[in-house]
Amino acid sequence: MNRLFDFLIVLPQYLLPQHWLSHIVFKFTHWKAGRLTHWFIKYFIYHYQIDMSSVLKPQLIEYASFNEFFTRGLRSDSRPLSAHGVSSPVDAQISQIGQVQQGLLLQAKQHWFTLETLLAADQELTKIFENALYCTLYLSPRDYHRIHMPLDGQLKRTLYVPGRLFSVNQRTSRTIPNLFSRNERLICWFQTPHGDMILILVGALLVSGLETVWTGPLPKQSQIHLQDYSPKTAPFLKRGAEMGRFNMGSTVILLLNSHQISWLSTCATDQSVQMGQLLANVLP
Repeated sequence: MNRLFDFLIVLPQYLLPQHWLSHIVFKFTHWKAGRLTHWFIKYFIYHYQIDMSSVLKPQLIEYASFNEFFTRGLRSDSRPLSAHGVSSPVDAQISQIGQVQQGLLLQAKQHWFTLETLLAADQELTKIFENALYCTLYLSPRDYHRIHMPLDGQLKRTLYVPGRLFSVNQRTSRTIPNLFSRNERLICWFQTPHGDMILILVGALLVSGLETVWTGPLPKQSQIHLQDYSPKTAPFLKRGAEMGRFNMGSTVILLLNSHQISWLSTCATDQSVQMGQLLANVLP
């Protein structure tokens, strides 16, 4: 009965004009409407019980648009980095955490999807990360929506993959097969001192844009776009540095290919984490 209820709730998403709705949301969230904008931000803070004590700009009048508030910065002392190891790239809830098994990642209970489809059939990446550790991190509307580096890393490749924009909450994760492989996403491959790392920014319903610090807002494209970076020109980002952001909420998938890294035993499904919090130890 619960499965039937979930399916009926999710079914309209197959029929919705997802990209058109997201474009409308983009226009609305960038609309500078003065008092109306500030009223909506105030309501949003109340509805989602957002903690404003850690926000860099706590006065609503400092935000000209809702998107400026949604992608708000935080005070430098509000998310201290763990002393060592792999830190969380975002404020989020852990949807799943584990290791790739026979080319499969767990999406939700009894629902698996393939690493190959997640990585848009990039055979080089699929081979490198075939036994990787993975962590799927869901950002709710109340969360801080900037994405930071879990380790020092130099960018090697980005792969923009066009796709659908299904919601990525718990209900859709357990209802829509291959959810993260179907949605629009940006795959960012980094070389770190502890091996290869991928951060995947997954688009979702009403997510009106993905951004990185080296490109700015990503233009929508109809085909897969691969960009390789040379060691001389590739961006290098320190652990904890901002690498991107969501203009509305979504999901980040972290992949780590290293025998030196192990997830903390305290990290588990449904656990809430903050950016900078330790997720994994680096072994000697």
